[in-house]
Amino acid sequence: MNTREKHAFLPDIQSQPDRRQIPIEAVGVKGLRYPVTVRSSGENQPTVAEFRMTVGLGGTLKGTHMSRFIELLEASAQSVDQDRFKAMVIGMLERLGAASGEIEMRFPYFIRKRAPVSGVESLVDCDVTWRCNVATDGACTFCMKLTAAGTSLCPCSKEISAYGAHNQRSHITIDAELARTVDIAELLAIAEASASCEVYGLLKRGDEKYVTERAYDNPKFVEDAVRDAALALRSDPRVRAFVVEVENFESIHNHSAFARIDSADLSTQQ
Repeated sequence: MNTREKHAFLPDIQSQPDRRQIPIEAVGVKGLRYPVTVRSSGENQPTVAEFRMTVGLGGTLKGTHMSRFIELLEASAQSVDQDRFKAMVIGMLERLGAASGEIEMRFPYFIRKRAPVSGVESLVDCDVTWRCNVATDGACTFCMKLTAAGTSLCPCSKEISAYGAHNQRSHITIDAELARTVDIAELLAIAEASASCEVYGLLKRGDEKYVTERAYDNPKFVEDAVRDAALALRSDPRVRAFVVEVENFESIHNHSAFARIDSADLSTQQ
C-alpha cells in the first residue's frame, strides 16, 4: 500500500465501540482562548474569551472528536449575542452527534461610565461568563455570571466614630439563570446598586467628593448588599434563579467579609 492509499484509509479510533459501557457526563476542551465579538445592549464589543466546550458521551463510544469543537468556533464568524450563543450549543451537538452538551464562555467586558459631577467618561471592566447547557431531554438553560466592583461603607463604623467611617472595595458576583435576554449592563446595574456607591475609572476632585459622601450617606454591611441584590433579582421576571455573593475586602482587618444568597434556599423557606 502506497502513502496515498494509507492516508485514504485512516482509522477513526474515537468512533470505535468501548467495552466498559460507562457513559461520560462531559468531555471536550477547556482553557481555549479565542477572539470573539460580543453583542449586548445593541452594540458589538471585540474581546478575547476563554471557552470550555463539552458534550455527553454514551457508554458505547470510545471518544469524541476534539477537533470539531475548534471547527465550531472557526465557523462562528458573526458577533455573538445570547440567542446566537444558545444556537452555538445546538450546533455543537449536531456537529458531534451528541444528545447533551454545554459551552461556557468567560470574557472581560467594558462599560463606558460618566463621572457623577464632571461628566468625564472612562471605561470600567467587569468579568462576565455565559453558560448554556442542553440536557438529554432537550431542555436548554442559559446562565450569565458577572462580577462587579463597588464601594462599601460600614454602618457600625459610621455610628460609633466621631468623624469618618472605614470603607472598602467590594466584589458583587451574580450568577443568574435567565428566562429571557438580560443585557450585561442591566445585570451590572443591579450589582452596582447593591453597594454603598459605584466605582469609576476616572474621577475629578468634585467627583471624588461626591462618591465619598454618597458612600457615607448610604452605609451598608455585606449583609445589606447581598440582600439588596437578591431583592432586585427576585423581582425581575426574566430571572429564573440566582446565586449572589458579596465580598468586602476589609480595610481594617486582614480578611474579607463575605455573604451569599441562593434563590433555591429562599424558595424552600417560603
